[in-house]
Formats: sequence, structure tokens, C-alpha cells
Amino acid sequence: MNPPDRPQGETRSAQHAGTPVTDAPLAFITGASSGIGQALARRYHQAGWRLALVARRTVETSAWAQGEGMAADRWRVYAADVADIDSIVAAGQACIAQQGVPDVVIANAGISIGMDTADRADLDVLARTLATNNVGLAATFHPFVAPMRSRGSGTLVGIASVAGIRGLPGHGAYSASKAAVISYCESLRGELRGTGVRVVTIAPGYVDTPLTRKNRYGMPFLMRAEDFADAAYRTIAAGRSYRVIPWQMGVVAKLLRALPNPVFDRLLAGRPRKHRQNER
Repeated sequence: MNPPDRPQGETRSAQHAGTPVTDAPLAFITGASSGIGQALARRYHQAGWRLALVARRTVETSAWAQGEGMAADRWRVYAADVADIDSIVAAGQACIAQQGVPDVVIANAGISIGMDTADRADLDVLARTLATNNVGLAATFHPFVAPMRSRGSGTLVGIASVAGIRGLPGHGAYSASKAAVISYCESLRGELRGTGVRVVTIAPGYVDTPLTRKNRYGMPFLMRAEDFADAAYRTIAAGRSYRVIPWQMGVVAKLLRALPNPVFDRLLAGRPRKHRQNER
């Protein structure tokens, strides 16, 4: 794989099924309609990449790309619900057919909803969260593993969270799903070792997005989505296997991980919990 941040004028020759692929590298990004996904799309576009944008809200995503002044031949939008395996797999296959095998695939789409295990309805929240954040992530990668392995290059990026490093009260579904993202990507990295295909795990701390603005607790080291996207872009370009962004949250996460359970439990006692479904 050529370095993702190479000069824009540098060329690359490649073909898929006899159809020439343009010389600009291609990034496939899920959850591209808002928040982190949209910020990543903007950052990759600024670096001269072509974009394959995956979202449920395709009209809004297309309008955003046009509003950013992106040339029509530099991007495509694919409709998919990552919680539906056939839907996201079809989007990946369509991308390969229309734009070629991506250089970078970023499985960013996810949901974050509070839960209470005593409430039967919240078990459905857990199932939906795991279907989106875990099965959906694996299904996002699925169409690209074999062609990337055959090509001998490519990068698969899983967006985890510091919430996956230690379970937070009221965050059972989200913390469990993001812990699973970290472990899954670690497993996949081992499976693809020696193939030329990299697996990168990025664990964001608190990023200012529509998703986090509903939180009713303090968010230390809160970053702008644009700053997160820039740091993530550089991490992916460097091929790092794992990184917490911002680094300060990485330090906090390590400290929390090292705390004995009684100390950790006391520290979080009384902390406001994440909004559950139908809560304002």
C-alpha cells in the first residue's frame, strides 16, 4: 500500500475486474452522515482521497458532500444499515464494483444508548447495540478482507471507545460493545498478520458530536470532531495497531484499568448515567 498521505499528484495503477481505478486512494467510511464519520470524510477529502460514504441518510450525506464542494467524481454514497448484515455487505460489494477495492476501510458507524438490565426493553437495546457496533463492524470488513489479502495491502480500522476499556455504570451495552471491538480487532490483526493487510484500532475519548451532546456528565479532554479526525488520519497513515485519542484519555484509561475494583466502584458511585431510550 502506498503511504496514505503521499503527495496528491503521485499516481497508483490498479484494476478491478478490468475496470481502471483512478490514481487517488479510496477510503470507505461508515456512519458518514454526521459526527466522527463526517469529520473523517472531510479530512480524507482534504488529503486528496476518493470517498465511499456509507449512511442510512443518503440524501443528507449527498447534500453535505456537495455543500463541501467535493467534485462529483471523487465520492459516492452507499445506502446501508450496518445492523443488517446483507445491507452493509451489499454496500461493500457495490463499492468494489463501482470504485475498486478501498485502501482504507473505517468501520465507524455505531450507537450509544444507556441501559438498565432490570428493564426488559433494555435487553432489546443491548441486542441492537451489539448488532450495530459488533456484528455490523465485522460485516463492514467482510467484503474487503479477501480482495485486500489478494492485493497484499489495505487497512481495516475499527472505531472503539475508552468506554470499552472499563465498564461504566449505565453504559453496559455500549461498554460491552466497545470492549468487543477492541478484542475483535486484535483477533483480526493476528489473523491477517503477514498478508500486508493492517488492522488499526482507535479508541476515542470524548468527541463533540450530536451523540455526546446529550450526555449529562462531565466529559474531560473533550475534543472537536475535526481535531479527532486529524489525529485519527495520522494514526491510520502511520499504521499504528492501537491508539487512544486524545492521548490524555489513554493515560486516564490506564489508571482506571489499574485501580482495584473496590476503589473503581467507589470512584464511580453516584455518577450520572447515559440516557436510556425514550429519555430526554
